[in-house]
Amino acid sequence: MKRSLFSAVGPVLVLLLGLILTSPGTALAQDHVVSPGEIQKDAAGVSSARQQHVQQLDGFLSSKEAQQALKSAHMDGQEVKAAVQQLDDEDLARLSARAEKAQRDFAAGSLFRP
Repeated sequence: MKRSLFSAVGPVLVLLLGLILTSPGTALAQDHVVSPGEIQKDAAGVSSARQQHVQQLDGFLSSKEAQQALKSAHMDGQEVKAAVQQLDDEDLARLSARAEKAQRDFAAGSLFRP
């Protein structure tokens, strides 16, 4: 009587599968490359930076000069502030840096100079 291929190879496959699942490599794979504490610290740093950028832009958009510029462009400052919240972190950081530069230019009197 012929034995099927599965009946001959089946026990070997089961043995190999058992060895693979119980090997120390599986236990090592459970160790995280980055600890949960480091992830939480990084997330808190990103959140803090985002909050600083939002505050910086809110301050800029609340300035007299920005309000005048928004008014001359027929834009609602509240809508612009709400839109800032929708920006991704990269765009928010870039816009915050530009707003900071504009504030320095306003303070130096180099903007709106004829």
